Amino acid sequence: MDVLKVARPVAVSGLGDVPYPLSDPAGVEALLARCPVAAETPLVEAEAIAVEAGVAQVWVKDERGRMGLASFKALGAAHVIARHGAEARGRTYVTASAGNHGLSVAAGSAAFGARAVIYIAQTVPDAFAERLQEQGAEVRRVGETYEAAMAAAEMEAQAQGWHLLSDASWDGYTETPLRVMEGYLVLMAEAIRQMPVAPSHVFVQAGVGGLAAACAVLARAAWGDAPRIVVVEPEAAPCLRDSVAAGRVVTAQGPVSIMGRLDCKVPSHIALKGLARDADAFALITEEEAQVGAGTAMVAGLASTPSGAAGLSALLAVDDAGRAALELTAESTVLCVLSEGPET
Repeated sequence: MDVLKVARPVAVSGLGDVPYPLSDPAGVEALLARCPVAAETPLVEAEAIAVEAGVAQVWVKDERGRMGLASFKALGAAHVIARHGAEARGRTYVTASAGNHGLSVAAGSAAFGARAVIYIAQTVPDAFAERLQEQGAEVRRVGETYEAAMAAAEMEAQAQGWHLLSDASWDGYTETPLRVMEGYLVLMAEAIRQMPVAPSHVFVQAGVGGLAAACAVLARAAWGDAPRIVVVEPEAAPCLRDSVAAGRVVTAQGPVSIMGRLDCKVPSHIALKGLARDADAFALITEEEAQVGAGTAMVAGLASTPSGAAGLSALLAVDDAGRAALELTAESTVLCVLSEGPET
């Protein structure tokens, strides 16, 4: 595992007009209070993983039961559609998805009488495409990567006058993904209330970075500078790490990763701006480390995918040099996010 420790804030050029992530979950929580399937997800102590990792405590925010979609993504796109209210009826929402964002778009569209069109890459498993279709979405396969699918979705949105609902942001497209990320704040707001003590470390995985940035901004608001926030990416898709290291937005190069939900080569600009300010380190895990970590999580009763357990995998894989860089000791209390359930 590779660890890049940074001195906050990191200057990243080209993001001057990009907003920082929002930091107040109150509006989203008020909307969720009116949703019959919304409920707080549990925070569980993973004693066996703490022993394996050589730390005092590991707390896991378990998102596998979130709103029937088995992922934190239920909080994002569906929240945006709910904000649109009656205006959503009859509208077509289009997006690309490497995983559960598409399910949130599909479920939100179905709930509010809208249509969902989801673009996915050829590499996305058939089982996931079937889950999207079960939620009422029209699924279109394009290209070999998430980025190719997103380009197709953006082009079709412009051609058809559809509403593009992406969880990634780029130049000229920030308003909608800013609200998607606002939905993710609920996860961290719950965890902050549930944690018996402030953590010394937060390990959180990232694809384009929306979840990591939402967790980081609220962790800083609640706990200040004390926690060391570690952003975990696949070695094959280090878009945030490479961008922070270069001081500019970078398109990462790498093969297809088994961490499919995290296999994103271009960072969300909003997330990058937030994490350049709020994150202390960026960790890259190998495919083998991801598999080992997911297996350890399963044995500990936390079955997930290599993507969903990536934060735990990084904690388990960190070597002595990484522990020193992160100041990770036998007295550390670590918060991780189990971001999705296992594939079925």
